[in-house]
Amino acid sequence: MAKKQGKKEAGAGGGPYSATVTTPVTDFNLRANSVVREPQIQAFWEQQQVYERLAAENPGEPFTLHDGPPYANGDLHIGHALNKVLKDIINRYQLLRGRKARFVPGWDTHGLPIELKVLQGLPAAERAALDTLGLRAAAKDYALATIDAQREQFKRYGVWADWAAPYITLQPEYEAAQLRVFGKMFLNGHIYRGKKPVHWSPSSRTALAEAELEYPEGHTSTSIYVAMPITSLGPNLPAEVQSVLGAPGVRAAFAVWTTTPWTIPANLAVAVNADLDYCLVRAEGEGAAGWHSDHLVVAEALVNSLAEKFSAPLQVLASFKGACLEGCHYSHPLCERVSPLVLGGDYITTDSGTGLVHTAPGHGQEDYQVGLKYGLPLLSPVDDAGCFTDEAGPAFAGLAVQGEGNTAVVDALAAAGVLLKQEQYAHKYPYDWRTKKPTIFRATSQWFASVEGFRSQALEAIRGVSWVPGVGQNRITAMTEGRNDWCISRQRKWGVPIPVFYDKQSGEPLLTDETLEHVTALVAQHGSDVWWTAPIEQLLPPGLAHLAPTLVKGEDTMDVWFDSGSSWAGVVQARQQQGLRFPADLYLEGSDQHRGWFQSSLLTSVAATGSAPYKQVLTHGFVLDERGNKMSKSLGNVVDPRSVISGGKDERKEPAYGADVLRLWVASVDYSTDVMIGGGILKQVSEAYRKLRGTLRFLLGNLADYDPAQHAVPYEALPAVDRWLLAQHAALMAEVAEAYDTYQFRRVFQAVLNFVSGDLSSFYLDAAKDRLYIQDAASSSRRACQTVQAAVLQGLLSSIAPLVPHMAEDAWLNLPQPSRAAASSSSSNGSSSSDSSSSSGAESVFLAGWAAPQQQWGSLSQQELACWAALPAVREAFTKTMEAARADKAIGSTQEAAVALHVSEPCMAAWLAGLNAAGNAADELRCLLITSEVTLVGSAEEAAAGALASASVDTGAEAAGVVTVGVRRAAGSKCARCWMYSTQVGQLSSEHPELCERCLPVVEGLGFKLPGAGAKVAAAV
Repeated sequence: MAKKQGKKEAGAGGGPYSATVTTPVTDFNLRANSVVREPQIQAFWEQQQVYERLAAENPGEPFTLHDGPPYANGDLHIGHALNKVLKDIINRYQLLRGRKARFVPGWDTHGLPIELKVLQGLPAAERAALDTLGLRAAAKDYALATIDAQREQFKRYGVWADWAAPYITLQPEYEAAQLRVFGKMFLNGHIYRGKKPVHWSPSSRTALAEAELEYPEGHTSTSIYVAMPITSLGPNLPAEVQSVLGAPGVRAAFAVWTTTPWTIPANLAVAVNADLDYCLVRAEGEGAAGWHSDHLVVAEALVNSLAEKFSAPLQVLASFKGACLEGCHYSHPLCERVSPLVLGGDYITTDSGTGLVHTAPGHGQEDYQVGLKYGLPLLSPVDDAGCFTDEAGPAFAGLAVQGEGNTAVVDALAAAGVLLKQEQYAHKYPYDWRTKKPTIFRATSQWFASVEGFRSQALEAIRGVSWVPGVGQNRITAMTEGRNDWCISRQRKWGVPIPVFYDKQSGEPLLTDETLEHVTALVAQHGSDVWWTAPIEQLLPPGLAHLAPTLVKGEDTMDVWFDSGSSWAGVVQARQQQGLRFPADLYLEGSDQHRGWFQSSLLTSVAATGSAPYKQVLTHGFVLDERGNKMSKSLGNVVDPRSVISGGKDERKEPAYGADVLRLWVASVDYSTDVMIGGGILKQVSEAYRKLRGTLRFLLGNLADYDPAQHAVPYEALPAVDRWLLAQHAALMAEVAEAYDTYQFRRVFQAVLNFVSGDLSSFYLDAAKDRLYIQDAASSSRRACQTVQAAVLQGLLSSIAPLVPHMAEDAWLNLPQPSRAAASSSSSNGSSSSDSSSSSGAESVFLAGWAAPQQQWGSLSQQELACWAALPAVREAFTKTMEAARADKAIGSTQEAAVALHVSEPCMAAWLAGLNAAGNAADELRCLLITSEVTLVGSAEEAAAGALASASVDTGAEAAGVVTVGVRRAAGSKCARCWMYSTQVGQLSSEHPELCERCLPVVEGLGFKLPGAGAKVAAAV
């Protein structure tokens, strides 16, 4: 049953004529009751298959926003909410505009975090007994259970998607598509196996990609300065240097510096920069006491800083270029090995250290490259657990390199007399992003994607993509230009296997297009478990099955970034028949994905197809608390999206705001940078939500008796104020559309809120209440106002539907059927969805499509728009004068006033005179200023003469100039129905002596009789 608005408006204040006042009527409640109502609306969408109908039947082109898969581990956090809501806003807008925006959600399910979760949840005995297939089965069960939980949380945000048919990286069809990408890259020559140093996580016992690293603040390393004793001199050293070093008793050394003492056992060279200046120095003083070598070679620019650091004066004996040192040799201080001095590159500087670089090709990328140049062996005496092997020497074997092994090396160097200095050094150091423990660089045999082989293609593809914001292009370009070959193999069990066989004797890999095709077909049919369940002869193609006794299966799995980076093939390409489009129109993720998913997707796509997998890439920042701090459970500042929606344990501190307030927060922030959220921020957003909801309620209530087919007023017959509002609304819709098209949702939020709070509520609807409540329900002026409100409401619902879809849908479902039918038929998306334009109107606001403004709404002249723009200055001058009159207790409400008004600008004065003479009960200045009488006068003096209060205000508006307002008490008596003053009150009817000339015909037309007719009417309210 329809209910009246709870608040009594002017003229309805409980007087004898309140029953004759037309107040708003609607079931759309000001209180959202989101905890109950939002799930009901979501159930309605599912029952009506609104998303499915639009995605399949919209007339426009497909729009594909490809979902970057969240990891199937744990509950969703506020960053997930930001990401998925942004995507949903974009998709809902595209659907409203008539495009087929099908959204396939995804999950990343392989990799170490899930493997560790499974293992950590088992008792020690079960963990020890778990074989590979048992681990994989448990990991799969865990991932699928997590997906089910996360899916329900995403759906509660109001996100539309193919929830029944997501893509999951453990699905056989997805794994097969991933193997096809791997196969194309291999056959194109971009995949190879090699031994080289890679990021290795001892805590995870696997190789890591750059995207799996993090660099936390506060890391310190033990740094050491070491003397490497010179054993022979090169032919290019100046004669004076050779004579000094050849003198009897001179013990000379190359001084090196490192922050990883544990790599010293693997040292195979010392590198210098050929172009830097070096010098031979003699060390003196107590600081050099106990050193094996009293002569050192260091960079000339660092002599003074090193002397201070060593507490030993350094006397320069000779200077020379680094190139002169090539050909020299030195002895390793901890083992019987002589190694060369070599020429490195620009990475050797004088910013820190000694200018000479300790070089271990098995433990550093630059070291490895130098080692290749000079033919150095690849020594890496460290095992999978990060402990020294026997190759490091009996004193170190078995010790953890990042613990006691590091200390043991330092102690051994000190005992040998070659430790020049030891100190703590703060710097950035890579950590495993999963275990939060430091990694090492370690040479192992791995599979690599040769980025160098397609780097130029990748850079060209980057230039062909639209990056929003534009700085994203610079970031991914720099990362692609500087990245090394991509290590794609992992030493784990829960993942997609690298489908390679190895010869038992030689270790040579067997990997061909034939073997790839055969294994891929098996995986497509049985899933990747087949690699572990099937014997080798079944995994080999029939023509090679006879080799099975000589082969073993590879045990490496693929980097999870290769998993998700293949989604363009496993999803976008694979589901083109289901409405997706390749390349995708848009990728949208956090800004950290320039080094993650954006890059892995780009590299795999370019290597396999020669092109980028996306046309446009949009990024967002991270979510911080409302003080700008990173969220942390230990700090107690974590904002859980479930608590935002459903309320926390203490609902006074964490009230249940509902999904729409969470979504409106997403729309309100500048997501191009880091964003903040907290209790205070959410309260502000909820107030904006309530303002929007209250305005929708008011508009809906005023349309209860409006049938557009019978009551709509043609544009040409509308009062000027109505045409102006439609012009403002058209401008709003244009701005909103442009903002949506450029992903500026904050601009949508601000534009809509400013329009609703300003032009619509503070002015138009405030002034329109007299028309809506007091005038005859069927009057042309009231019908004109309803016509405009219906148009504005339809546009507002389109504008906010992508942001707050539950509220927009709730309002649509409460829109009277005639208005709903008219709104459906006038939508601009041309939707052919069944019943979307039936006689009863579209079932959903989304099926109704985008409410584009009519072209004629923007036809007001510039002069007229300028005058309307200056009118608020006139109203402000009136308000200030009224405040002065009230302060003097000369007058009460604005209805008691008669206003004399003078405007200095002739054009504005003439325009106001035209409004005042309109006679349509809408444009007159008494209606716009909500007062009983307004008279335009010829001078400021005339306006002020005899006034209770007056003021001249320089409006600052060019069109208005100086406005002078004089306020007097209105003549006549107060009407008991409209509360305006008129000299005719008491002169028109003995039955209704307290009514004015406007209200009497309305009351008589209603046949209304006062209670106790014939008795004296009670005193006016």
